[in-house]
Amino acid sequence: RLKHFINAFGEEVIVDNTDKALAEACQQTGAIVNDYTAAPVYFNENAQGAHQWLIEFEQSPLDVQQFTILLDKALQQLNSDYEAKRYRDIALRLPQVSLLPRGTFADWLRKKGKLGGQHKVPRLSNDRTLIEEILQLNTTTFAQP
Repeated sequence: RLKHFINAFGEEVIVDNTDKALAEACQQTGAIVNDYTAAPVYFNENAQGAHQWLIEFEQSPLDVQQFTILLDKALQQLNSDYEAKRYRDIALRLPQVSLLPRGTFADWLRKKGKLGGQHKVPRLSNDRTLIEEILQLNTTTFAQP
């Protein structure tokens, strides 16, 4: 999984960072994650960039906003490049966390012909290809960002 990272804004986030930050947010909220993926949301005229997280929970947090804030704080503590980009939202704003229905990632893997064996959902992508494919599976579940 070394090729999986997000560095769209110079933040150099790697899977080790996101796994640990997610574990910290889960520990503090009682949430349990089945699977996740994250990718950049690019700047536009109205907003700074951000990371969009698609998370499939076994046990969802009671307060998703609080979970997002804890995830963000943990990631800042683990990664000084991310922290620098988050400072006063200069380059990155708070992550966007979307909850996926259970089975979404399995559906995506099945659609790709990769269900079972050694195939896993890529945790991080430096572009939006994967995340858009997963969002397309769920257009009826939640609105596009």
